[in-house]
Amino acid sequence: MPHYRYGPAGKPITMKSSDLLKAPAFLREMGLSAMEYEAVRGVNIKEEKARAFGEEARNRNVLLSLHAPYFLNLAGKKSTVEASIQRLKESVAAAHWMGAYVVVFHPGYYKDAPSRREAVRKVIENLKQVVEYRSEIGAHGVWLGPETTGRTSQVGDLDETILIAQSLEKVRPVVDFAHLYARLSGRFITKIDDVLKVIEKIESSLGTEVLKPLHIHFSKIEFGKGGEKEHHTLDEEKYGPDFRTVCKGLCEAGVDAVIISESPVLEQDALKMKAQCLEVCGDKCIVD
Repeated sequence: MPHYRYGPAGKPITMKSSDLLKAPAFLREMGLSAMEYEAVRGVNIKEEKARAFGEEARNRNVLLSLHAPYFLNLAGKKSTVEASIQRLKESVAAAHWMGAYVVVFHPGYYKDAPSRREAVRKVIENLKQVVEYRSEIGAHGVWLGPETTGRTSQVGDLDETILIAQSLEKVRPVVDFAHLYARLSGRFITKIDDVLKVIEKIESSLGTEVLKPLHIHFSKIEFGKGGEKEHHTLDEEKYGPDFRTVCKGLCEAGVDAVIISESPVLEQDALKMKAQCLEVCGDKCIVD
């Protein structure tokens, strides 16, 4: 029976305290069991605090992930790549300290490579240094998670994230269903079969281990000619995709998932996703 965890991308916005260490207990009291630590502006957490945060999360049975800085381009020019590798190394170290099981990252952009294929090749080649560093510091429990990206200028369609994962050890795709929807101008992730196709492609290419659990981002999203424009809340009906469709697909596939809300109202929509999934899956899934 599939097991689902829900949580926000970052510290809960309804939590009055600014103390990160209080976030796991706050989330558990709300009925949530996951949290993605947002290092999107830089990895600024010290080892002592990261370890204390991780201990709090384990004590509350809140599963942690970490989102690396946005300022990454592993397919860029030499100086940009070097800085990107360093930021990813810092992310891996912080994830290791806090016990986060995956480092989510955006691989880069096509613009500085002669072709999309060459951009992906550069990402894979440059990630090797991060994989080696992970081994050097003994961060064996930390996966690297290239995320499906929302803009057509970014490396990160589903096939590209799978290829990156196939090419390196302990790398798994992170599926942002809103990004897949936006990247294809609202023509994908509109029905259950679309969700099943994503899961089946990952499983057939990489095996079942990366589906234990499948790491997911979700929100509603606005898109334009180049893909993603802005994230929206579940209540904004004019935007898609529909989370019920995603949850029905997950339930039918029978895969475990950690579902991170990237909605502007973070944990509030995480709770709505949890409720919607219970509504459509009922006793066919375990929602923690």
